[in-house]
Amino acid sequence: MRAEIISIGDELTSGERLDTNSQWIAQRLNEIGMPVAFHSTVGDDLAANVLVFRQAVERADVIVSTGGLGPTADDLTRFALAQLAGVDLVQDDAALEHIRLIFSRRAREMPATNLVQAQIPRGSRTIFNPHGTAPGIDIEIPRPGKSPARIFSLPGVPAEMREMWEGTVCRAIQQMLGVKKTIAHYRIKCFGVGESDLEAMLPDLIARGRYPTVGITVSKATITLRVTAEGETVEAARASMKPTIETIEQCLGDLIFGYEDDELQHAVVRLLRERGERLALVETGTGGLISHWLSECPEAEEVFVRSTVVPAVSMQTLVELAEAERRAGEAHYGLAIGPFPTTNPPGAKAATYDVHLADSAGVRTRAFPYTGHPDILKARAAKQALNLLRLRLMGKER
Repeated sequence: MRAEIISIGDELTSGERLDTNSQWIAQRLNEIGMPVAFHSTVGDDLAANVLVFRQAVERADVIVSTGGLGPTADDLTRFALAQLAGVDLVQDDAALEHIRLIFSRRAREMPATNLVQAQIPRGSRTIFNPHGTAPGIDIEIPRPGKSPARIFSLPGVPAEMREMWEGTVCRAIQQMLGVKKTIAHYRIKCFGVGESDLEAMLPDLIARGRYPTVGITVSKATITLRVTAEGETVEAARASMKPTIETIEQCLGDLIFGYEDDELQHAVVRLLRERGERLALVETGTGGLISHWLSECPEAEEVFVRSTVVPAVSMQTLVELAEAERRAGEAHYGLAIGPFPTTNPPGAKAATYDVHLADSAGVRTRAFPYTGHPDILKARAAKQALNLLRLRLMGKER
């Protein structure tokens, strides 16, 4: 079995509002062992809604939708589901009574427009909404030659949607699955090589059809390996991942800097705290990005003692500043980055920038190529500096 999530609303298709409901629902479906194969977003248009639901029924066994269950003219989900099923709308008296009760509790008279919220496609069931006027709709759509597809339509208000999921929808889908299982993920964070180079270091681990699956994504030069497995419990799923995780660790070594939500700054702060050492920082060109990252780390104040952002200066000046900041802050390390090149004409030798690391033994300088898409240059440079310090703290300078 597989699922599709449908988000409904012009505010989503126009980009005016971020669709966080789909992310939350996908996470919950994975937790109960229902893989999500498709995400769809559709505006407030009846024909488009019917089309999206019809496509979902053809390719998914469970469909969870959010939005379009309000009382206004652009709330079209109930009409789309009725048209899809080829039935009319009927009034659910219990749902109407609950809607009236909601208005009564709010000391308000129910507008006539809210009557439509008690209308559901004939043959469907309502999904109880404890604190809202929009009951959900639970409907099965027959499919020739296979079992019916089941649609759970929920309101778009996140708090209501989540309560209805926990109270009704989650258990219903678990009953459909027949066995209790969960899908678990584990993220391994890497830095120091390109995506294709890293993949080449993991023979067959990212091959399609392999289990557990290993996916690879890149964001601002950080590479994330996502290991996915399933089991009756999260613990069982994690146990089946263990041999794969161990293989990745053996293949990649110190290219791995952390796990799950870790970023390079977290790894650096941890190492400094473990060693009882402190860091002073000088930045030019990165606009204080490294300082910002470090300052947001829990307990960073124990190890991050001094930060200076300076305009473009010469390499020699930065070398001197790295040592001066280390001494002024009574720190064990002084880290300085820059200056960055201003131009890099096509065909010219790749421009570079420097990272300077000062400690009691002196100042060491490493040059890194200043290439790639402009959107990631600053972040990648900041990460190169942090990674150089991380490797120094581990005693594994390259």
